Amino acid sequence: MAIFNGVGVALITLFHGNGELDAPGTADLAARLVEAGVQSVVLGTETGEGVALLAEERLELLDAVRGAVSAVPVIATVDAAWGREAARMTRAAREHGADAVLVPPPPFTDDAQPFYAEVASAAGGVPVLASGAELAQLGRLRVVGSVDPSGDATRLLETQEVLPGDLYTGSAALLALAGAVGATGAVVALANAEPERCAAAFAGDGDAQRALALPHVAVQIDFPEAIKVLVAKRFGTSTVSRLG
Repeated sequence: MAIFNGVGVALITLFHGNGELDAPGTADLAARLVEAGVQSVVLGTETGEGVALLAEERLELLDAVRGAVSAVPVIATVDAAWGREAARMTRAAREHGADAVLVPPPPFTDDAQPFYAEVASAAGGVPVLASGAELAQLGRLRVVGSVDPSGDATRLLETQEVLPGDLYTGSAALLALAGAVGATGAVVALANAEPERCAAAFAGDGDAQRALALPHVAVQIDFPEAIKVLVAKRFGTSTVSRLG
């Protein structure tokens, strides 16, 4: 059984004017997006400025969003560079109520199997999703599925062929394609501002997919300001970022 089906949001992280974490505000945004139809909330991704969050802030954010969202899975990103730290982050996420963890592969290695084995052991039954792992390794990793963040249609199709688990696109530009070829869902930044349109595109609405083109390009070119501005226009949220 998939962790979720349909479009999930790579949630932005909100900050106060002084740069301090606004966990309640971020949790409120997550709840509003769930009301608008997103099928999961993913914390601490690149979109969520995970690299700029302290370990304790990640858990504060997870606690706040977990408290505000009960209808859909809340997924924590574990982006450590080595297995022991990834295992520690995974245990912490599990203990704070994460429904799954999203784990990019470690850098500078041709064999990610030991790394993912250590994460899976620490997860204690909490599902592990890979993100951006090498195609040749996907079938050997201890994961239930993978997010393909490449934005490459050919890679998405190749991944669909070799991945034994669930496949999620990480690109809003490929939502219609992902839905058409039977991908499980998506985890995308634009769902912060355009949740309904993202869901419609994944369901096969070509007009919705075309309407996402310009904001998708803007977000790619001007990160993270563009996505924060789009969300602020709709929800009145802060545009403060720790990056850029």
